Amino acid sequence: MPKLLFQRWYAKHTGWTFVLLLVLTVVLAIFNWALAMLGLIATAVLASASLKAERKFREETESYLETLGYRIQRAGEQSIVGLPYGIVLYGEDRKVEWHNPYMEQLLNRKDINGSELTAVFPQLQTKEMDGTIELFLAGRFIQATIVREERIVYFTDVTELWALRKRLDEERIAVGTVVMDNLEESTQGLDDQQRSVLLARVTFIITEWASEHGILMKRLSSDRHFMVMNMQTLKSLEQTRFVVLDEVREMTLDNKLPVTLSMGFAAGASGSSAAGASASVANNADDSTGIETIAELGQLAQSSLDIALGRGGDQVAVRVGQRLSFYGGKSNAVEKRTRVRARVISHALRNFIKQSDTVLIMGHKLPDTDSVGAALGVLNACRTLDKEAYIVLEESNPSIDRLVAMLKKDEILWSRFITRYEAMEIATKDSLLIVVDTHKAAMVEEPRLLQATDRVVIIDHHRRGAEFIQDAVLVYLEPYASSTAELVTELLQYIDTSINLSVLEATALLAGITVDTKHFALRTGSRTYDAAGYLRRQGADPLLIQRMLKEDLDQYIEKADIIRRAETLYGHIAVAVTEPGRKFSQLLIAQVADTLLNMTDVLASFVISERPDGLIGISARSLGQMNVQVVMERLGGGGHLTNAAAQIQGTLAEAEAKLKRVLEEIDAEEGLFE
Repeated sequence: MPKLLFQRWYAKHTGWTFVLLLVLTVVLAIFNWALAMLGLIATAVLASASLKAERKFREETESYLETLGYRIQRAGEQSIVGLPYGIVLYGEDRKVEWHNPYMEQLLNRKDINGSELTAVFPQLQTKEMDGTIELFLAGRFIQATIVREERIVYFTDVTELWALRKRLDEERIAVGTVVMDNLEESTQGLDDQQRSVLLARVTFIITEWASEHGILMKRLSSDRHFMVMNMQTLKSLEQTRFVVLDEVREMTLDNKLPVTLSMGFAAGASGSSAAGASASVANNADDSTGIETIAELGQLAQSSLDIALGRGGDQVAVRVGQRLSFYGGKSNAVEKRTRVRARVISHALRNFIKQSDTVLIMGHKLPDTDSVGAALGVLNACRTLDKEAYIVLEESNPSIDRLVAMLKKDEILWSRFITRYEAMEIATKDSLLIVVDTHKAAMVEEPRLLQATDRVVIIDHHRRGAEFIQDAVLVYLEPYASSTAELVTELLQYIDTSINLSVLEATALLAGITVDTKHFALRTGSRTYDAAGYLRRQGADPLLIQRMLKEDLDQYIEKADIIRRAETLYGHIAVAVTEPGRKFSQLLIAQVADTLLNMTDVLASFVISERPDGLIGISARSLGQMNVQVVMERLGGGGHLTNAAAQIQGTLAEAEAKLKRVLEEIDAEEGLFE
């Protein structure tokens, strides 16, 4: 290269010298022709030397460039051959045309040229695939980058990176809180020594369980513990489905009421997509919520515990990122409401009502007797406090047709019922919205009302689900109550001593309790009878309730026809699927599910039917040995341990298949019956 540069400099400057000599020769020719001849000879010699130098420079430059090009080509070929990642070229027929040697090492195959791309890489089935995906090949995790326009696929071994991300994921911090959710109720009647012995036995089981799984546990109080672990341990606990719940319950079965545990755990979402190694396109949306601080995890763990307690206790709620999972919940909730809490809630509710310009009362879609009865009770409280109040009632439900007919005869009372559109016109930021008999935003009569006002009160008796109305100023959620009508009846006794219910209002409240308890047969506690006694003193008419709940002969025949189609699964589960093409109301299939429970050896019942709205309705009932709420939640529904339902898209056959698949999964995981 230096030689070429010198030759180039020599040729260039020789040319300028030739021009200069030629000019001097012309000048000398004017004065002395002899000197001019010598100059001409010198110029010719120099010109010849310059031409030879230029010719040689060009020849050597071409030779150098040819050598350099060959070396670059060889270097490129060697680079491609020796690259630490694979390259595959494929044709329009999606057959492999060329690959570098690295692919042979990666696949442990000598030659794949001419093979179908999808035959070698089954994960690349989609012809329109473009971008980056993750594959599992020959025991290695491979990242494949597809350039569809050029028909090239680059393969990079990310096994070590995957292992690192997996380790990072497993070592993420998880925190949890464990409480004995019914210690006070379980130890009633025990002396101090017996109580201490019972508490020590339960604490020993929890401590042994934590030590076995390598969990750091700190006792916060006699009935509460705080735990710290990593994500790998939490996953292990989820796989064992928190057997400590059953161990504590079984160990204390000799008590009048067994001790039960409730737990709430939280961990941040993983940002790794390799953990699944499922060949999902990497540029898809990531569901990671970021890395939470310890303080945030503590708040999420407490929130999970609140949900577990709100669902009746004796269960575990685990929140990992956006995922919320539940385990346990096999036992009936123990009634542990106190009149002190009812009094505190009633006073807070009274203050909110007084501070509002208007009160709007709203139940759930397809309202039932409990929803309407509770709304009427709250309406009476507002009237007693001299506040303008309205009940939002839009959709009709056959189960309340007779009740609505009775309400229409009372012009003053019926004038308080408005449509959702009228409610939206009335609502202001200073209005108070009271939601009864549901806590899910998607279930309310008019979801837009939740944003139309800044203050929302929730009164409900259903077990708390993952979906919950946000930013409520007051929440009275008691899964231990038989019905929302029972809760409202208790509140009425403390809101104002001058409250006086009309016969129809008292009857509607008592009807709500009667329907939800199946005529005081299920989920009935001492407080339920206290509320019923108060309503009877207020003038509730049982004969009027009987008229409300009467069923006609045609409905009875339809129920009998559905029952005739029932089959028995797992020895104690009755499943009835209605005839395709026939549509039944949710009320009727719920009544069929209740009737099936009266059959010998039936501990749980499920009825599947087409609904008038085009959805497939599933109504589930049990006698307490099986948690039908868990079953319905896996199908997108919810409810109580003994009373739940779901509405899904599809056909009857698809719904039946989904239900049976869920039952099979639960039976394999932890058993269907307690």
